[in-house]
Amino acid sequence: MTRVDGEVARGFEPVGDAFRQVLAEQTGTGAAMAAWHDGRWVARLYGGYTDASRTRPWRPDSIVMPYSVTKPFAAVCLLLLVNRGHVGLDEPMQTYWPEFVAPTTVRQVLSHQAGVVALDEPLPTKAFYDWNRLCRALAAQEPQWSPGERPGESALFYGHLVGEVVRRVDGRSLGRFLREEITGPLGIDFTIGLGASERSRAVDLTGLDDPDFRREVMGDHPPLYERAVGNPPGAWDPAVVNGSAWRAAEIPAVNGHGTAAAVCGLFVALLDGNLLSESMREEMATAQCSGVDAVMGHEAAWGLGVAVDADGFGMGGTGGSMGIASQVGGYAYGFVTGSVGSHDRSDLVENALRSCIGLPPLE
Repeated sequence: MTRVDGEVARGFEPVGDAFRQVLAEQTGTGAAMAAWHDGRWVARLYGGYTDASRTRPWRPDSIVMPYSVTKPFAAVCLLLLVNRGHVGLDEPMQTYWPEFVAPTTVRQVLSHQAGVVALDEPLPTKAFYDWNRLCRALAAQEPQWSPGERPGESALFYGHLVGEVVRRVDGRSLGRFLREEITGPLGIDFTIGLGASERSRAVDLTGLDDPDFRREVMGDHPPLYERAVGNPPGAWDPAVVNGSAWRAAEIPAVNGHGTAAAVCGLFVALLDGNLLSESMREEMATAQCSGVDAVMGHEAAWGLGVAVDADGFGMGGTGGSMGIASQVGGYAYGFVTGSVGSHDRSDLVENALRSCIGLPPLE
């Protein structure tokens, strides 16, 4: 059986049992989870391997790319500037980015209503590594629908849309702003744009070529989905996303890297009021729009950088990673995995956590 390391508080042993079950069933690289409740860590666990050949054990500081779980980290950078009075939520994007043609607001961009979800101009994979090139293409792109008309996740470009406003207003790249203003001061091990030492800690994503995973990723979605995630190509290519060029770049919709405790830690900071004002946090966690997502094809309610429901707010990523703040349960939870697959694994562990707190399982 795969070894599990870490710690579980007394009374939360079922969380460890559920996590061991998840690890036992993973055939690729490993996973990690962290949970915080009532002002303390109640579980921080990890296990498995960090490489596809399963020779390097997972360590406490192993970092994983959790795909869209990166988006809340990008969002809080811009929300911090809103909190400081440097950016207005209802200002047109052109106030801060004059070349941007889509007639949309900062709020609509943050809440996936802007319609800038796909590029008409075909771009190569290397465009991911050129911030200015991708931002020029986004600035010139007409929206796929009238902004504010419907929700639709900007799967690949959310971080550039948010991050270019941060750069124009503050002068720093989003990755640097995140490191200097948020993750560094809070001691959160999550980075967008890895240096050499950080790349040595990165976990290889495995299972991206699995036919079942491919069917899930490219399966039952509207036609717009393939355009939204396929240009530039490479976001689900293991040779790309496990490569040093991808890891070094800032692609803040998807390519942050961090520990489970870091993912959980962001939501702890939001719940505790250590990051945004209470009113800004409430705005972030309030549905700005809802309905069938024009890109993903399922019902969605979007806050400012997070999905929201009656329990709280958070974000899941393609492949199974998850970050959650339960306002009802008073807990924060992070799960990251190197073996891509469904969110059933994270749900199993989170439901074990909820049972220990006395909450009903997730539906």
